[in-house]
Amino acid sequence: MDIGGLHFTFGNVAIFAVAAFLLAGVYSFVKQGLKVAALIVLCLAGLAFAGGVMWL
Repeated sequence: MDIGGLHFTFGNVAIFAVAAFLLAGVYSFVKQGLKVAALIVLCLAGLAFAGGVMWL
């Protein structure tokens, strides 16, 4: 699927979904007061998002 000149595949969308899932985990950890765990999951979400962008 082409959107705005970028070719999105199932793999791209799946990686972006993983990044969104991890961001939900960050919110959950912050709400529970686990700031170190939230920071670790935020880094993982950033890596997943960067991987999705690099795959474009």
